[in-house]
Amino acid sequence: MTLSNRGLFSQLLHVFPRNEFASLVDKHQAERYSKGFTCFAQFVATLFCHLAHAESLREIENGLRSCMGKLRHLGLSRAPAHSTLSYANAHRTTALFADVFFSTLQRHLAQSMLGPHQHPFRFKNKLLSLDATIISLSLKAFPWADYNRTKGGIKLHVVLNHADYLPEYACISEARRHEITYARTLELPPGSLVAMDRAFKDFRLLSAWNERGVFFVTRHKADVRYVVRERRAVPDKGNIISDELVELGAKKTKGRYRPLIRRIGVLCEDSQGQQRVLFLLTNQLKFAASTIAAIYKERWQIELFFKALKQNLTLRSFVGANENAMRIQIWTALIVMLLLKWLHYLSQYRCSLNNLATAIRLNLFTYRDLQRFLNDPWDPPPEPPGPRQLRLTFGDLGQPK
Repeated sequence: MTLSNRGLFSQLLHVFPRNEFASLVDKHQAERYSKGFTCFAQFVATLFCHLAHAESLREIENGLRSCMGKLRHLGLSRAPAHSTLSYANAHRTTALFADVFFSTLQRHLAQSMLGPHQHPFRFKNKLLSLDATIISLSLKAFPWADYNRTKGGIKLHVVLNHADYLPEYACISEARRHEITYARTLELPPGSLVAMDRAFKDFRLLSAWNERGVFFVTRHKADVRYVVRERRAVPDKGNIISDELVELGAKKTKGRYRPLIRRIGVLCEDSQGQQRVLFLLTNQLKFAASTIAAIYKERWQIELFFKALKQNLTLRSFVGANENAMRIQIWTALIVMLLLKWLHYLSQYRCSLNNLATAIRLNLFTYRDLQRFLNDPWDPPPEPPGPRQLRLTFGDLGQPK
């Protein structure tokens, strides 16, 4: 049977080779105590959760059960019971799904399946954005996820690669964990350039990055004292109002970051349309000040990534109340986001990512060729051919008497 004679969901699962998935299962010994319910069946069920916007285990079970005739194309013999899926989500390792995400991402990048790997700047340095987002939770349903008196949540840390706007690194932690603790564990390649907000002000970390040849662009906090050592010329036109080389002079920063650091003033508008001056700190001394300002503006792409992740995938409600199930659901959400980015690149219809996700959800089990569907998602599927009737030629039987 060709792929065009399968449903869209079945064709999407071919992105994940079974032999590669099986090797990762063996690596983590994820099926050591399983009783017939495979990790791949769990993987299919969690992908269905995101693609179909199922908000409970019973919706996953009933949604797959209603398509019993098509489950064999998905590699399933029957729809998993909600109790079986709940136990697997609570006890199987989340590292398996993290490795599935990163192995699939590396294969797509190696085969140029996500388009040209180039950020929107002329320099060849790898451009990254570092940030985290809190996925809000109810304290009544998730009492273990408290991070203040009234709110609960879990935090997703991401280093976004601007070549394809997908995570270079990712980590899931409790919401109480500060972003800087994750940043200290990163091993960034020399020559890369990291854009981040002022929450990552750790001058010991910035000094270590500077010694390893890692460039950074971040916000300048008002409480950081400095001494101006050199003033550079600024263009007559544009939004750059100052470009200085400064020495950090506060007691808390003196000795932690010894080299001169660049301080750039940028005139911008806030969300209310009022103009204000934004000051940036960077150890990149060669780029134009306007390029540094554009790099920090490009950091907004990680906010758009978090927004698309929460809008298009099932992260507003979780199908399991324990931490392990929640981590599995977040990792599979990243896998589906990678899948949607690849489909959006293949599509010639040029619709938004939100509209493409909606079209896939509405046609998940329809029998359509994937590429033809991506070229025009709203084109009705072709009608199945009817039975062929042979034409019989009868001789002249004469006139009835």
